[in-house]
Amino acid sequence: MSADYIPRDAAIPPNLPVESGGGVAAIFDLDGTLLPEPSLERRFFSQLRRNGAIPLVNYLHWSMHTLRLLPHGLLTVRHANKRYLTNVSTALIFRHLECICFFEEGVSRIAWHARQRHEIVLMSGTLEPLARLAATALECELEARGIRIQPWICATHLAEKHGRWTGQLMGEAISGPAKARALQNLARHARLELRECHAYANSLLDRHLLCAVGHAHAVNPGKSLAALANEKNWPIWHWHLEKSLAPPENIRFASEIHQTGGPA
Repeated sequence: MSADYIPRDAAIPPNLPVESGGGVAAIFDLDGTLLPEPSLERRFFSQLRRNGAIPLVNYLHWSMHTLRLLPHGLLTVRHANKRYLTNVSTALIFRHLECICFFEEGVSRIAWHARQRHEIVLMSGTLEPLARLAATALECELEARGIRIQPWICATHLAEKHGRWTGQLMGEAISGPAKARALQNLARHARLELRECHAYANSLLDRHLLCAVGHAHAVNPGKSLAALANEKNWPIWHWHLEKSLAPPENIRFASEIHQTGGPA
């Protein structure tokens, strides 16, 4: 199965393979689960701001859109308002992201699932290009261990025009119940058996995703998720060992190979 991004409301790409039923996948949240905080997007934003890459007018765009979204709640504002990226070059994602750190225990868990021939899915509310960089780093690390994976990626997708973001979402932000919807969409077209699938997440916001599979795992949970995990008898994992994977230059080169089939 090849890696692909499947936004909830988009048509399934015509080249997306449809496989026989009964497939098993391991779905991993990124921020706080596979990667220590702060989140990838927060780190990216901090780097952009520090380097003056965000036009001042974008803060006004963000504030105005926040007012429009406030009736839907603060979580919607947090996950759906990307207007700070309006007219920002997509290429900056390679220049203003530090090394990606993973929990070593999480990488080992992915390796275990890969050895069981389970599909690997990265499910995150982060920006889709950031999720792809994380996926590329994971692929390189596991290949060094003799394991080859091509993870599926379900992440928040921003519209682009002439190599710049418009600040507008394509589909919905992959957060909360949207994660469960994205997984159900993937399961229909990849013929996954959700009762046999595993999901790993660290936040109570991910309870919809965790409840959608037969094997839910709470990773470094807060009090509320830990209580839910105990109630539902879900395994609780404590991951602490951090490991940096692939400096940005290597990630960019590997990403170009991954997308084009050869170096640019």
